[in-house]
Amino acid sequence: MFSAVTDHVKNVDLAFAVIFGISMLFLLGITFFMVYFVIRYNKKRHPKPVDIKDNSRLEITWTVIPTILVLVMFIVGWLGYTPSRKVPAGAMEIKVTGRMWSWTFDYPNGKYSSNILVVPQGKAIKLNLYSPDVVHSFYVPAFRIKEDVVPGKENYMWFKADKTGEYDILCAEYCGLNHAYMLGTVKVVPEPEFMAWYNKKEADSANVEPLGLQIIKKNACIACHSLDGSKLVGPSFKNVFDSPKTVIADGKKKSIVPDEDYVRRSVYDPGAEVVEGFNKGTMVSYKDQITEDELKAIIEYLKQLHEKK
Repeated sequence: MFSAVTDHVKNVDLAFAVIFGISMLFLLGITFFMVYFVIRYNKKRHPKPVDIKDNSRLEITWTVIPTILVLVMFIVGWLGYTPSRKVPAGAMEIKVTGRMWSWTFDYPNGKYSSNILVVPQGKAIKLNLYSPDVVHSFYVPAFRIKEDVVPGKENYMWFKADKTGEYDILCAEYCGLNHAYMLGTVKVVPEPEFMAWYNKKEADSANVEPLGLQIIKKNACIACHSLDGSKLVGPSFKNVFDSPKTVIADGKKKSIVPDEDYVRRSVYDPGAEVVEGFNKGTMVSYKDQITEDELKAIIEYLKQLHEKK
């Protein structure tokens, strides 16, 4: 507690300490009086029960004191909550996309990172939260920040990390089969180191990943589709064009030979033809996330995987 990695830590921890302290006070107080009354008013001492009449002073006391304590908890919580919704002017904005089951981060200059959020130390960061599929929740325990990532709803959060280091990112909303593996890292580095990383251009060499693979990773496709033939939530990308496949279309089985049109339909209308053995409805349409040019790059990459079989 009170590690002060971000400004939010002390506010959240203070609210927790106050609420926990009041709860413990009530627990100990109620337990003490329960034991006291059991001993003081046991049957041996009072074999004949006696009616107790109204006591206005006592009723006022047990109404006023809890009300005051509840108001104290509300005020402390509110004072901690309101700063978390007021983004400082000049904050750096980063788009956070939560997909089944990974996080991707898009920076203002077009740079992106998968599952690792790199930020400069001491600078306010605003995270614009987006989900194309289901409800997720972006949670950094060390920063004491958590916000839901809901399809069709704009949401945001902000923080300013004062200490360098690496901090866990979790998804705090059950989002499907691999929810527990939807992990990431916030990497806080000194500002000069961040700017060097931020402005670095990828080398134009044979070591650079194919564009299609970059797009696949950026859209977290490999969270559900393997590249090596192993079975995950969806069919493997390896040897997509290798042989006929049995698919379910309109509730009926049929055999198809995968081609470019099949890949296009699978990306833009994934429920139209589902490979037998896999669940319909798990994948959402990526029509608004993947452009035609990006899809062409993906198809070219899948052809390369087919040629390497």
